[in-house]
Amino acid sequence: MLKLYIGSKNYSSWSLRPWLLMRQTGIAFDEVVVRFDSFAADSQFKRTLQGISPTGKVPVLVDGDRVVWDTLAIAETLAEQYPDKQLWPQDAHARAQARSVVAEMHSGFTALRSACPQNIEAQLPDTGALLWRDQPAVRADVARLVEMWSALLAQHGGPMLLGDFSIADAFFAPVCMRLVTYALPVPAHIGAYIDRVRALPAMQDWIAGALAEQDFRAFEEPYRLQR
Repeated sequence: MLKLYIGSKNYSSWSLRPWLLMRQTGIAFDEVVVRFDSFAADSQFKRTLQGISPTGKVPVLVDGDRVVWDTLAIAETLAEQYPDKQLWPQDAHARAQARSVVAEMHSGFTALRSACPQNIEAQLPDTGALLWRDQPAVRADVARLVEMWSALLAQHGGPMLLGDFSIADAFFAPVCMRLVTYALPVPAHIGAYIDRVRALPAMQDWIAGALAEQDFRAFEEPYRLQR
């Protein structure tokens, strides 16, 4: 049985991606949640991952004696291991598009990710309004998302970015949650896509888990003093 180590569901956007991919497509796995306390070397989080993750980070996929510790590497490994799940689109052109936008997400959108940390429990429209007003790089990242998603949805007809649910939707799910938490403005058709992602059964399960954690980690929430 595959084992997936993840961080706190409320905060860990990197963990959400492979978890959602596996749960939504029916790939069986054991979930091990390593909730954030701190990232200091002597933290419970780091001690738990010692000997499991060479980077001391999550997510980590363990399959017997094989360990995969990068989100994109996990997705590619699963696509190879479960070809029947069609985690990438079957069409070669669509597959190239999917890989391109996933790689762009994996390495880009740094302004949005830095300014708007994932926090599924919170509702922070005032913070979002200030960021939108004062940070042009955040506006630029959102504009790129709108451009990208609009083109893919128009070309492939929805309901997901490449038609059916794929690795691409799993990789952009944390961005969908950020846009909701901070109430950043997007066109109606983009909001509708976000709603469809949030309505996925697996996404609903993740959201329920995030809300149940009831944690407050100040280092994850520089924009408020308490939950």
